[in-house]
Amino acid sequence: MPKSRNKSDKPVPNLLFLCMSFVLNCRDRFRPREIILEEVEIKPGHHVLDFGCGPGSYTKIAAKYVGANGKVYALDIHPLAAKKIQKIASQLGLANIETICSGCATGLPDKTIDIVLLYDLFHMLNEPEAVLAELHRVMKPGGVLSCSDHHMKEQNLIEGITAAGLFELSSRGRHTLKFVKRA
Repeated sequence: MPKSRNKSDKPVPNLLFLCMSFVLNCRDRFRPREIILEEVEIKPGHHVLDFGCGPGSYTKIAAKYVGANGKVYALDIHPLAAKKIQKIASQLGLANIETICSGCATGLPDKTIDIVLLYDLFHMLNEPEAVLAELHRVMKPGGVLSCSDHHMKEQNLIEGITAAGLFELSSRGRHTLKFVKRA
């Protein structure tokens, strides 16, 4: 069962979510998400937070990478995202996925996440500082924030992520930027 979301968060209308899901599924057929996740270096046993998971393009792949001893938390503001991911997890026999329905608060304990996936979402955040603070809280020391957002210039994305001093850029991949958690 998904955890509840913040009352101030408003998901997009259901029809828009379904249209977006269709477009993303088409994209995934021509440009598989494995190409992106190879840069992240997800290992068996890792705990991954797919923040803004949408229809689960990255979630299902990450769940295979972390294996039975790892965990993937799929967080999205839209309740249909949680339902879709629960269905995918059931169909694929992935018992290591947990859904969270929220716009910011994860409900996760401090310092439990090895890797956060934040893809094509930063430009849409109403309160990016609050989201980054929450991600910083739940990440383990040395945790990695893997980020990309094709709606923003790379420099603006870097400045947005590093402005509060919670994260620093550690590397640029072909498809993603990697940030590490600062103490």
